[in-house]
Amino acid sequence: MIRLFFPNLSPLQQQQYAMMLPLYKEWNAQINVISRKDIDNLYLHHVLHSLAIAKVLGFAPGSHVLDVGTGGGFPGIPLAVMFPQVQFDLVDSIGKKIKVVEAVAQALELKNVRARQCRAETMERSYDFIVSRAVTRLPEFYGWVSGKIKKPQKNVLPNGILYLKGGDVSEETKPFGRRITEYGINTLYNLEPGIDASALSGELAEAAAFFETKKVIYLAF
Repeated sequence: MIRLFFPNLSPLQQQQYAMMLPLYKEWNAQINVISRKDIDNLYLHHVLHSLAIAKVLGFAPGSHVLDVGTGGGFPGIPLAVMFPQVQFDLVDSIGKKIKVVEAVAQALELKNVRARQCRAETMERSYDFIVSRAVTRLPEFYGWVSGKIKKPQKNVLPNGILYLKGGDVSEETKPFGRRITEYGINTLYNLEPGIDASALSGELAEAAAFFETKKVIYLAF
């Protein structure tokens, strides 16, 4: 399914994505970072959800990205596989989750991942982009990270936040006006009803249902 949406993966990337399910199953049995009822949905609910960000922006080599509230490594780990020439810092306040992130990154031989137990507010580095999966309301998240975006630009989009969120986000995005762009994930993956309804069967239909109300929210700085 990942190859369907990202057909240009290298053999190494394919291998790294294939390794994720057994790795997360092994670690999740010890430290619960994904709902045990949801672990078999890892690729749809977690990996492809994370990779929707890659459909919005292909990070330029040499970019630095911060993943705030990474949990078990999402969206940071799937993005680090997709962009091996981009540095990803993954932070979470819960130490046992960072332990899993470090173990998975080591097993996948990801040289571009650093994991740290801390809160985003305490990070001293600055970044081209900050990513996250709905750890809180967007205005609150903005308050945590607004001082950590670099001014020099190297990507096709201005530096900013790429935030995975579901449902109605109008109240959260209202304070930011035209700085906000919303991307429906079904549109990013070409799963919108009517685009190619004949193809929406089996796993594709399941994906379309899962992503129906989910978005990537881009906040430009």
